[in-house]
Amino acid sequence: MSDIDLTDTTPDDVREEGVVDEVPPDQLAFDVGDFPGGLRGAVEAVLMVVDEPVTELALASALEVPVPDVETALAELEEGYAAQQRGFCLRNVGGGWRVYSRPEYAPVVSKFLLDGQQARLTQASLETLAVIAYRQPVSRSRVAAVRGVNVDGVIRTLLTRGLIEEVGTDEESTANLYGTTATFLERLGLQSLDDLPALAPYLPEVDVLDEIAESGRS
Repeated sequence: MSDIDLTDTTPDDVREEGVVDEVPPDQLAFDVGDFPGGLRGAVEAVLMVVDEPVTELALASALEVPVPDVETALAELEEGYAAQQRGFCLRNVGGGWRVYSRPEYAPVVSKFLLDGQQARLTQASLETLAVIAYRQPVSRSRVAAVRGVNVDGVIRTLLTRGLIEEVGTDEESTANLYGTTATFLERLGLQSLDDLPALAPYLPEVDVLDEIAESGRS
């Protein structure tokens, strides 16, 4: 798999390798008023790590504050980004909030992504791609369970490169499931997934991954 002619040095790939698997319980207790940026800063921090729109209720629950306070913070952030002409904006899409790059910068973003497709993938990307290839369809949490680190950044990179794609949702957890694409097979010179080397027996079984993922959330 290391023969893929791509290079990737994206911050997401680098950052995800340094993610701490577990945070001590005593560090999970907080008061948003103690943070330098207060509630707005806390809301902003959460929005920077979500990969799909999040509701006011979900934010309020996570931050342990009233929903109206979260609504006010979101409105202030949205107005602030617009007034400062930032390269990103806050949008309410489908009943949830998420940070997006501003439409005006679409040419810049597109050029960056297209240029990035000529880069070589990092070891983190290759390992994540291998897990998806052998365990597809597989959810993000199961991939993270195998690798032992957060894989959000790498998943985004692989999606951008067109090497993986969403192939459905898990019936129980409703999590997105990922699989490899025709581009993946083409880049590796394979006719089908049956041509992959026999590495699957060395990966944990699905039931084991479920137990690992569940323990990581407890």
